Amino acid sequence: MKSLGLALKREELSAIYSSPLQRALDTARAIAKYHSLEVRVEPDLRELEVGELEGTFAESLGTDFSSFLVQWREGDGSEKLPGGESLADLQNRAWSIVQHIVARHKGTIVVVSHYFVILTIICAALGLPPSGIRRFRVSVGSMSILDFKDGRPCLASLGDTCHLK
Repeated sequence: MKSLGLALKREELSAIYSSPLQRALDTARAIAKYHSLEVRVEPDLRELEVGELEGTFAESLGTDFSSFLVQWREGDGSEKLPGGESLADLQNRAWSIVQHIVARHKGTIVVVSHYFVILTIICAALGLPPSGIRRFRVSVGSMSILDFKDGRPCLASLGDTCHLK
């Protein structure tokens, strides 16, 4: 968290948005500390709603949800988690709010969120289906950059962790 704040300390930021979940909020606040900006909490940046899988241990996933998990891993992203949402639902939710945020601000905007949210946003920006998340990896605390300057999003950086060293 501190590392991201320091890495972005000299950047001119026009806005900072965050998921309402605590880890994301703490990271956003570590960034905001060096800027005269308020962290704007955006519920649509929260992580994938996993429904019945919430709090489930890995051992029981294999027995209780094994056939579904195979379908979910190999599917097109439209498969809803039991009592939760699909990757397509998440991508629609997250990409919609990112487009709204980008339209609202000029300059550099920081959006702090979570693994599945970040990857579905990147897939949407690149015109990939939500199942495209399987082709990318990002680490906790990493930084990915989408450039919207020419009206079409361009992936400028994916999962940069240089600031963590």
